Order: sequence, then C-alpha cells, then structure tokens
Amino acid sequence: MRLVVLDDEVEVGAAAAREVASALQALTVGARVLGVATGSSPAPLYRALTELASNGSFSDLRVCALDEYLGVRADDPRSYHATIDREVVGPLGLDPANVMVPPGVPEDADAAAVEYERSIEAVGGVDVQIVGVGVNGHLGFNEPGSSADSRTRVVELESSTIAANSRFFASAAEVPTRAITQGLATICSARHIVAVITGESKAQALRDMIVGEVSVDCPASMLRTHPNATVFADRAAAYDLARTPRELWDESVVHALAADEAMV
Repeated sequence: MRLVVLDDEVEVGAAAAREVASALQALTVGARVLGVATGSSPAPLYRALTELASNGSFSDLRVCALDEYLGVRADDPRSYHATIDREVVGPLGLDPANVMVPPGVPEDADAAAVEYERSIEAVGGVDVQIVGVGVNGHLGFNEPGSSADSRTRVVELESSTIAANSRFFASAAEVPTRAITQGLATICSARHIVAVITGESKAQALRDMIVGEVSVDCPASMLRTHPNATVFADRAAAYDLARTPRELWDESVVHALAADEAMV
C-alpha cells in the first residue's frame, strides 16, 4: 500500500483525482468501471475529477456505488443515489443508465443485496474503487468485526457511524440504522483502490490502519493486503501517525514523502 500525506483536503482531493483519472485513462474506453463512495472525504476528489474531465473523457464510465441506506428513497436528497447523482453523474456527464446503486427501499433487502453483488460481477468487477474511511476504520458500511470474506449484504450501523452521519440529517434520530453495503471481499476485488482520509477525527483510524494488525477490528487495514491500493491523507488525519516511530509501521506501506517531519 502506498501512503501519500498532503496539506489539506483540497490537495488530497486533487492528488486522488489525478490517481483515479490516470488509472481510468489507462483502460479501454467503453469498458471502464468506477466504484464510488459518498461522505465528506471523497467530495473534493469528485470536484477535482470534474475539472480534469474534458470532451466527455469519462462519459462512457459505468459507476458502482459502495452502499446505500435502507429506508431512504432514491429521490431523497440524503440518499446515496441522489448524492452520487449530484457529485458524480451530473458533473461528469455520465449516462444515468450506467449507474448502479443498491436500492434503498427494496421489497426484500437480503435478496437485493445478493442481486447487487451479481450486478457487479456481470459488468466484470470494479476497475478503480474510491473509498473513504470511517472514524472507527470502517470501509463502506463494513463495521469493525465484519468478515474479511464478506460480500454485498445488509448490515446494522454502529452508533459511532450513525453519530458521524448525523450531520447530513436533522438529527441522529433520523439517520437510518441499516444499509446495504459491498462487503470487504467485494471491495478488495477491485483492481485498483484509491482511499481518501481527512480530518483530525480520522487520526486514530489512520494510525490503526497503518500501524495496527491487519484485522477486521479495523476494516480499513485490509487494504494493506491489496496489491494496488493508494491512501491519500491530510496532515490532520496523519497527526497520530506522524508521531509513531517508523519501525512500528507495517513494512509493506510505502510512504510517498521523503521525510517524516513532512507529515507533521
């Protein structure tokens, strides 16, 4: 895994967007699948990616969402379907018919999760997957303790996740408590993963991700097992990590900056 630490979320977004664009441009046009995440961390990436797009350069993309709340309709502006439409589909000029998001109000949630997994397989899997990291180290809605072999399924959200997401709702009481999410094995099946993690609230998660054991206790640490994953973090998120002796780091993590003090 490669770790890139930059000044702030704007620089993180710009660098991560360049990574995504470069990876997509190396693929055959017309057969590219981009996995997208929602939340605050990826938003600067999507804005920067829009600036990099020109002459419909990404208009052929097929997009797969990581997850969706259960109990929230697609036309609700707080749904991930609506968020992806606002932040990705519209700005990049993508064809809505090529956008895949788990249903928020399915008749049978478990069956819908299985069908979503099959849909990802049917398009050949994800080429480039964008992920954020939660305050408790979750990936998608894979909370700590999720199986490393997990596939798309219905999950219960932890209280810390609900609290973190309450900023998008009028109150924590309105945040859905269940979701459909791609599993850890589904996410790690992507051929290229670009993770973004910003803000001081994520400092412990980033430290656990890089320094702790590779364990489902910190789902994001599973990215250290992936052959082509890059993590872009800002200095705020890297605060704890910068003060951790390098000898404690996983030796598989390549730090893109030359000097430790550049992280501080």
